[in-house]
Amino acid sequence: MDTLRRFETISQYNEFNNNETLHPQVSVVDLSKAAPRQGSRMYFGFYTIFLKDVKCGDLVYGRGTYDYQEGTLVFLGPGQVAGMNSNGEYYQPKGYALVFHPDLIHGTALGKHIQDYPFFGYQSNESLHLSERERKIVLDCFSKIQYELDHAIDKHSKRLIVTNIELFLNYCIRFYDRQFLTRETVHKSLLEQFETLLNSYFTTDQPQTEGLPTVAWCAGQLNLSANYFGEMIKKETGKTAQDYIQAKVIDVAKERIFDGSKSVSQVAYELGFRYPQHFTRLFRQKVGQSPNEYRSMMN
Repeated sequence: MDTLRRFETISQYNEFNNNETLHPQVSVVDLSKAAPRQGSRMYFGFYTIFLKDVKCGDLVYGRGTYDYQEGTLVFLGPGQVAGMNSNGEYYQPKGYALVFHPDLIHGTALGKHIQDYPFFGYQSNESLHLSERERKIVLDCFSKIQYELDHAIDKHSKRLIVTNIELFLNYCIRFYDRQFLTRETVHKSLLEQFETLLNSYFTTDQPQTEGLPTVAWCAGQLNLSANYFGEMIKKETGKTAQDYIQAKVIDVAKERIFDGSKSVSQVAYELGFRYPQHFTRLFRQKVGQSPNEYRSMMN
């Protein structure tokens, strides 16, 4: 498992899996054609989406190890490392991988808004669990892309391939929305944990030493990626995670402003603001008054 295999090009990954390279920038890889192998870590220099159809060990992503279920989609952005830990045993890969190089989508509509698909930044334990019907739709999208790859390349090829990749990604947005809804109990529990985390943070001296809590820090404390965490909070509350944090900051600030022995600057520093004017600006934006005006009105 210590081995790190690097795949900078689509052709390198195709060769590793005994697949023919039909296009230098995109491939639908049939993993069942690969020879049996042991688990290893892999670096991908391109977008990679796995649809696994076999239980073959634990998925290793970053520093975490996750039980990898059949029928799930895992998304990797360029430069990410993932792999399988088969505990030294050989296994036969099955399923498919859609891989495409960033150069394929440069100058296209998809290239301009690829960042709108946040799941490329999710951790593997935040993978997309498909229903049987959803799995058929995914395979149909892969089939359409494969059809274009099998077709002689012409002036329509790139547009049709990229359009079908975008269609697939848009379906995944819908499927994730369904997953967020069907896991409502999990998300409500997460919201409670988020609230507890923020309450605890502002009862310590962490704000003075570490500053305001960030979305990335909160997500890390809850063992989630920032993107997935942000999506769940947005689905549950209608607010972004950043808005939720700022609302908590304002709630705490309103309580502390009542302490007449403290200046507004002291309150700002206690909350984690490096500069009091930043606190005043945020307070006015959220409350409609400056901290001093609010204090005068409430006293």
